[in-house]
Amino acid sequence: MITCKSFHCRVCLLVIEGIGDRAANKVNGIPSGGGGGGGLGAGGGSSLKTPLFETYSDWDREVKRTGASGWRVCSINEGYMICTCLPEYFVVPSSLADQDLKIFSHSFVGRRMPFWCWSHANGSALVRMALIKDVLQQRKIDQRICNAITKSHPQRSDVYKSDLDKTLPNIQEIQAAFVKLKQLCVNEPFEETEEKWLSSLENTRWLEYVRAFLKHSAELVYTLESKRLSVVLQEEEGRDLSCIVASLVQVMLDPYFRTITGFQSLIQKEWVMAGYQFLDRCNHLKRSEKESPLFLLFLDATWQLLEQCPAAFEFSEAYLAVLHDSTRVPLFGTFLFNCPHQRVKQSTEFAISKNIQLGDEKGLKFPSVWDWSLQFTAKDRTLFHNPLYIGKSPPCVQNGSAKSFKQTKKSYSSTLRGLPAALKNGVIGDQAALPRRNSFILRAKSEPAGPGDPGDGQDGGLDQYLRAWLSRPADLHGVILPRLSGAHIKLWKLCYFRWVPEAQIHRGGAITAFHRLSLLVDEVDVLTRTLRQHRGGPLEARYAERDQGRMYFRARGPRDASAPPDFLSSSFPFSPVGNLCRRSILGTPLSKFLSGAKIWLSTETLANED
Repeated sequence: MITCKSFHCRVCLLVIEGIGDRAANKVNGIPSGGGGGGGLGAGGGSSLKTPLFETYSDWDREVKRTGASGWRVCSINEGYMICTCLPEYFVVPSSLADQDLKIFSHSFVGRRMPFWCWSHANGSALVRMALIKDVLQQRKIDQRICNAITKSHPQRSDVYKSDLDKTLPNIQEIQAAFVKLKQLCVNEPFEETEEKWLSSLENTRWLEYVRAFLKHSAELVYTLESKRLSVVLQEEEGRDLSCIVASLVQVMLDPYFRTITGFQSLIQKEWVMAGYQFLDRCNHLKRSEKESPLFLLFLDATWQLLEQCPAAFEFSEAYLAVLHDSTRVPLFGTFLFNCPHQRVKQSTEFAISKNIQLGDEKGLKFPSVWDWSLQFTAKDRTLFHNPLYIGKSPPCVQNGSAKSFKQTKKSYSSTLRGLPAALKNGVIGDQAALPRRNSFILRAKSEPAGPGDPGDGQDGGLDQYLRAWLSRPADLHGVILPRLSGAHIKLWKLCYFRWVPEAQIHRGGAITAFHRLSLLVDEVDVLTRTLRQHRGGPLEARYAERDQGRMYFRARGPRDASAPPDFLSSSFPFSPVGNLCRRSILGTPLSKFLSGAKIWLSTETLANED
């Protein structure tokens, strides 16, 4: 694998050796009795299977998980008979009959009918759909769809439509901003770019666009939760900007999607199965006119939330960076195609040309990127776990029956929550009065306010919603909202600077805090396991085994005050390493570095090695 300074990874050579028969079979597309890949596996946190949403049952479980009683799983697209860029199964309002959907589908761009994303406990739903191209039927179909969504709401609340094409930057603007950002991050000599760094960064408009998506998503969170209105995300094709917004809204509202398994299921549901064009947008085939880093922008926006509310996320920023890198590894089918139908079609044609027997399978089975054991060792995968995460307690047996502990809400410091010093105990001081220039409470320029508009002036509802959220004790298993002032939207340095040796801080940066926190968490785990062993129950022993090895950095004893290792830098674990060409699937840059590969001394050496 060659990792380029342009943030791209290209696989040039792969010889599978030393990884075991099971892993080799997976890489070669041979099923090994598994589903869609697991979480992090042993020693790496969650080991739950990530649902791929390729089956009826996956969607049905998600509907039941969210309590969406007015919605049903629809199977009219089996065999991709209606729309080739939607999954075979998706969720629609219960009051919409299959025959109506078939008729309506002809009026939508790409035949992308409205489909459900998520439901709030109050009954409001998040829905995505493409534009209605049939002008004559537009009003009739639009009213029919909105009425069906209203009927699916327990309180029969109105529907708010968000036109993303009018509200947010388009894919060409996002691509132009990213090109400027790449040039800024890899431009040499480094000293010259440093002199005008802040103005150059502002001119890229990248952070401005990240803020815009966070702001609009937060406004929709207010609409769904506080106003209890269902939201329809409308976009011309419904498979670009809506992927970002739908995902961010769910990350802010649903703590499940802030776990590793949940976040992976979110990407699978809202990106892979919803028809995000990874092949074109990642420019795998060098068609630059279609390239746009929308998935990276989503990961960047997620990192902003992680940076501001670190204890609310199970995964670390290293996990997010690895996830971005995985879009450039063509060994996995997850991020390789424009839609599920293309994967089935192309792989079937390839199998026929090579006389490969498919049996009952729909096309060749590519390995899933969610099986991280194919890329990283169990030790490496512990770096994906966030030591600050406060997860829900495991069930405990009392009097022979399992009982779950419900974690009580606690008030965390402003440091953990990502609030400025002016916010004391959740109350805004005089020097930080709202509204701010960059606060999301300022109404975005969009279509005129309607009955279901979140900015329709009900005593500054959005302002009050923000104030109420800030005044409450932080509920890390509840709603999280972004802070959008200039000081809070930051450049994701680990992602964009990791291949620039001159930008690294030896034994410094955020990794030093990560190191100390990992030691503390490991010490707490050791003490917890000791207590469970003294209690002597089989269930306690099982959880002790599960928790063991959760952290990459381990405490050597009580009150371990050891200094950070010499190999740590602000770019850890992505510091530039030598010999990235590999002869094992486990030889990724991360694994190479962690196994002691040599660090380059300068960008010039890096360029020469490329």
